[in-house]
Amino acid sequence: MRTLPVELPSWAFGNSGTRFKVFGQAGVPRNPYEKIDDVAQVHRFTGATPSVALHIPWDRVDDYPSLARYAADQGIALGTINANLFQDDDYKLGSLTNPDAAVRAKALDHLVECVDIMLATGSRDLKLWLPDGTNYPGQDSIRARQDRLAEALREIYARLPADRRLIVEYKLFEPAFYTMDIPDWGVSYAHCLSLGDRAMVCVDTGHHAPGTNIEFIVAFLLRAGKLGAFDFNSRFYADDDLIVGAADPFQLFRILFECASAGALRGGGDVTYMLDQCHNIEPKIPGQIRSVLNVQEAAAKALLVDTEALTAAQNAGDVLGANAVLMDAYNTDVRPLLADMRTAAGLDPDPMSAYLRSGYPERIVAERVGGQQAGWGA
Repeated sequence: MRTLPVELPSWAFGNSGTRFKVFGQAGVPRNPYEKIDDVAQVHRFTGATPSVALHIPWDRVDDYPSLARYAADQGIALGTINANLFQDDDYKLGSLTNPDAAVRAKALDHLVECVDIMLATGSRDLKLWLPDGTNYPGQDSIRARQDRLAEALREIYARLPADRRLIVEYKLFEPAFYTMDIPDWGVSYAHCLSLGDRAMVCVDTGHHAPGTNIEFIVAFLLRAGKLGAFDFNSRFYADDDLIVGAADPFQLFRILFECASAGALRGGGDVTYMLDQCHNIEPKIPGQIRSVLNVQEAAAKALLVDTEALTAAQNAGDVLGANAVLMDAYNTDVRPLLADMRTAAGLDPDPMSAYLRSGYPERIVAERVGGQQAGWGA
């Protein structure tokens, strides 16, 4: 558990909301530097969030090495670079799969910019979520769009240095409602397989059809060596981007058990565990702290599974016995164990209470007056 790092998304600290309204909060960061300050606070009290993912252009600055040095001074590394291909009018009919070659070239130029930023920040991963798709039958050629996508992915992959990775995300629906060009893990996996060893799949827990067995996807991708990243969140209906573990903590446990079974819960490995959430009505930093605690609790339970007893029951065809082994671990209260772990690491055993007592919430409300607050889309 001491080696499981959770990457935080810079955008989770900005204002966000529903399709009807973005809700502003006092003390929200006004620039990437203040976002890093807030990430550092989560890390200070949890000891588990040593890096922050950036989103371009939302986190664009003039001097990325300077931003990296500032982050390092706060004990934070700059992590995954996330591209933005969904907030320009030119992308109404798609970005990399747009029928207009000029629009495709513009999208590719943005990805090249993101690669340059990776080199400046020392980031390992470029993550691509493609919002491209169609709303109506006949709107565009499904096959031609896949051809355009494959060509663009090959070009950007070829630009990556040998020690950097391309992470390809997928989403069942939205913003397109008839077809999404990368709708599921199979399409992402197929494109990554054709690109090479440094192309990996990202699993966002909110991007699936209801009832999808996400842990099966995780197990398959781990077995194939193609699981590069998680975007952890929860949903009740669709891609709600709520606090991870809020809707189905048992699902989070099952996913992390598959990771534990494959030895993928160690820090510094091939899988980047990242939160991808919007804290619309709850305070930003406490929302991230709560999310990290939920991941830690689920991971601790996953590591408590008696794998020898589980294997024995499975080999014996003992269906109920095997299930009971999992349920025993899941039903264990690991909070005292995690509190002891934090105490041993010199942390407060209760990160949330410690943060609320720190005075930081009041300080940022008082200091962050004026300027343009960060927010979804800005």
